[in-house]
Amino acid sequence: MGGPSDVSAPGDRRRTELEAVLRSSLFAKAPSLCHLLSYLAARSLAGDSEQLKEYTIAVEVFGRKPEFNPDEDSIVRVEANRLRKRLKQYYETEGAGHEVRLRIPVGQYAVSFEESAHAAEAAVEKTQGATRTWLRTVPGAAWLGLLVVAAAAAVGGFYAARERAPVASESAAASEALKLPAGLPAGEEVRILCGSTKSYADRAGKTWAADQYFTGGSAVRGNVAHIQRTLDPAIYRNSRQGDFGYDIPLKPGTYELRLHFAETQYGPEAAAGGGEGSRILGVTANGEALLTQFDAASDAGGSRTADVKVFPGVQLAADGKLHLRFLSLHGARAMVSGIEVVPGARGTMRPVRLTARDTAFYSEDSRWWGPDAYFQGGQLWQHTGEVQGAIDPEFFDWERWGNFSYAIPVAPGRYRVTLWFAERNFGAANRERYSGPADLAGGGAGSRVFDVLCNGRTLLRDFDIFKEAGGENRALEKRFSGLEANAQGKLLLEFVPRRNYATVTAIEVVAEE
Repeated sequence: MGGPSDVSAPGDRRRTELEAVLRSSLFAKAPSLCHLLSYLAARSLAGDSEQLKEYTIAVEVFGRKPEFNPDEDSIVRVEANRLRKRLKQYYETEGAGHEVRLRIPVGQYAVSFEESAHAAEAAVEKTQGATRTWLRTVPGAAWLGLLVVAAAAAVGGFYAARERAPVASESAAASEALKLPAGLPAGEEVRILCGSTKSYADRAGKTWAADQYFTGGSAVRGNVAHIQRTLDPAIYRNSRQGDFGYDIPLKPGTYELRLHFAETQYGPEAAAGGGEGSRILGVTANGEALLTQFDAASDAGGSRTADVKVFPGVQLAADGKLHLRFLSLHGARAMVSGIEVVPGARGTMRPVRLTARDTAFYSEDSRWWGPDAYFQGGQLWQHTGEVQGAIDPEFFDWERWGNFSYAIPVAPGRYRVTLWFAERNFGAANRERYSGPADLAGGGAGSRVFDVLCNGRTLLRDFDIFKEAGGENRALEKRFSGLEANAQGKLLLEFVPRRNYATVTAIEVVAEE
């Protein structure tokens, strides 16, 4: 005589659920997340959870080079967080009634296959029902003893289902590797926080080392709280000053150099007074002049303002080092706050991609977008809900709004600028869930009108996102070619309100050949 049994194969149910998730609308248009989930799930099912390390995932899933450094590239952590968020959203919508659920615990990369509480209770009821049917065939006094045993097994099964650890007893073939673009050029990256004795991780997840490779000069520590045009004022509070140099050892290759400045000692709010003209300096790289008669306060448009100078196509000296020299001119000491050396290309600047959010973002096409930078004025705001036509479901989650500008540093040349917008405040669909100022809710065409200029040239006049996109919560992309830097080496993008506030979601700057 047989007892009640569960004919479902746990391994099959897990794989069936994985396939359902990958086919869902939330994941179908997210190839990078599908690839990551397939890889993590295959390793977990094969019993290789212990091998799921950040380095291994970066190399095998995202195509990073063997010299990948997780302190300098946060792609795995960023994408894993996005995957957790997408799975949570899936089980709140399409997968709400599923018996098996996929979860990636915070701090881990192994996939946990868990019974939902509803499914576990249903399984208990099913087992109890089968047990009752079977027990009707058991005669006499044996009935009571068997009932006790069956009930104990059912209760134990319920709690085991709710606390079940990831199962790693069955193997599953890993999905074919999806060839994803690396997003960033391969090579060595060096970031130095000049004048600082401590390292620093910025909003993009990049690590800046404490001051090193220098000769001469002295470290100057500042206490200025706010630095304009950056989310990372810590980069600009300290500096190395005087006549000094940096001899930075690097692997062979072509690099892009970025020098970070902020005049915090001179200015109308500083004890030393002064401002423009108070500090003039020169900079050379391997004996070649990079900056002559350079005034950071003037270049940035004022004191206490982050200023970045970009130099693509930098080559190393014969000894495999980059030799930088900072020279004091006209009395005041030379200074620099930060030095970045990243892989580059001859004659062209790396693309600049930034989104109006406070952390880095990897879009579904595996492009890396930096957090908001180079801005002045306006505020960040986060939204919920989907945007039609979005290149990524989460791409339009944030915006910068107000009366603001971006001073994006570029090298000499011509550039293509692409701007992304979506009307997330006005329109009937936004009226119910909007939580901002009351006078911005509802409305439609004509509710928001603004201009966009680049170095004084009008790119968009009387721009109405709602009207041009055909409604609210619809993606809108605007592209402009042949733009050139101003005399300070900037693309100064100004967003000027005409009615209500200006807004933007993301900005891309790409050098044109």
